[in-house]
Amino acid sequence: MVDTKQHLTSEDNLVLNQLRKHGEAWIVGGWVRDILLMSDSNSDLDIATTLLPREVIEIFPQTIPVGEEFGTVMVRLEGDSGKKWEVTTLRKDGSYGDGRRPDNVSFGTNIMDDLARRDFTINAMAIDVDGKLIDIFGGENDLRLNIVKAVGNAEKRIEEDGLRILRAFRFLDLEENNLRSLDAELEKAIKKNIDMLEKVSRERITEEIRKILASNNPYDILMKMQELGTLSNIMGDLNIEIKDLGVVEPMVILARLLKNNNYDGEHLSEILKERLKLSKKEIRKISFLHENRNLKFDNSIGSIRRFQVLLSEEQKLAILQYHNEMDFSEKYHDMRENINMRPILDGTKISEITGIKPGRKLGLLKDWLFRIQIEENINQENKMIEILHDIDWNDSDFESWPKLSWP
Repeated sequence: MVDTKQHLTSEDNLVLNQLRKHGEAWIVGGWVRDILLMSDSNSDLDIATTLLPREVIEIFPQTIPVGEEFGTVMVRLEGDSGKKWEVTTLRKDGSYGDGRRPDNVSFGTNIMDDLARRDFTINAMAIDVDGKLIDIFGGENDLRLNIVKAVGNAEKRIEEDGLRILRAFRFLDLEENNLRSLDAELEKAIKKNIDMLEKVSRERITEEIRKILASNNPYDILMKMQELGTLSNIMGDLNIEIKDLGVVEPMVILARLLKNNNYDGEHLSEILKERLKLSKKEIRKISFLHENRNLKFDNSIGSIRRFQVLLSEEQKLAILQYHNEMDFSEKYHDMRENINMRPILDGTKISEITGIKPGRKLGLLKDWLFRIQIEENINQENKMIEILHDIDWNDSDFESWPKLSWP
């Protein structure tokens, strides 16, 4: 018997009670795992029911039909709660002809049949109306043993849906420095059927990769993926090196995996687009980091000031994490200066003083002066005019002037 009363909110009970007035309903998914493992849960409450999606929508009019053809809807209550419950009709899947999705979905009335079609034993448990745990595949014991094990025949489970390969790796994650292990039969099935990933959409693969990169133990999981050939299958011919950077952003980890590829950032991004369905923002971050993969940090105060002014906060965080650059990072965070973010001398003023007409030369001189202004943290116009008279802008090649950039 699982004591759910102390863990279910009044809203949880409202949804369950309303469903049970019209049919049967069971708690399933991560919430069950958490309660058994930690006696508490931060997971969303997922529900399996005998009711069809249209019947659930009739009970809860605010429901979102996110996957109605597969029996799944997202229940919402009226009001400002904002909370959602994934409610899925009991299913008996047919065959998986394409290795991605069932050829047909049959809705059922038997919770045992529904649990039997799930991927891993730790995901094939349910809690009934009386708080009784339904666990016909030994999921609770596998939770205690920290094992990810397939429901029934491991090879059949992987053949049904290649994404289960990545889900198996994702479920290895526990708290920091603590992982589950793969059951021997599941590991064998993954190695034998690694090509099943080629049948899975890039969107689904990318979503699982994001979750693995954001997990408590991304590096250990990636090492296991590399050992079983999964990373090579996903990344193709790209060279992969796994380096533990500690707790950093997921895209920083991904960019660092690819450091030893001798492409420029744009070329790497184009290759990566063929392998994963990343957002434009994610691609830009990886390209920026790869362009600066061999960066040598200049710890001078001028360099740190340019770093502060010229990079976005997101770029700063990413580049420091990518290079694990402690000394530069410490000096940057210890600096408590207010730096003028606008050029003191504009193009008009510089043109008046030098006689240089508007054009590339004037623009480069303005950038050079702004760079000096930032590096020396100057705030007075007369000081900048003095510097303008001192630098060799008249006789030197303007294309060789210091650029307004970092590094």
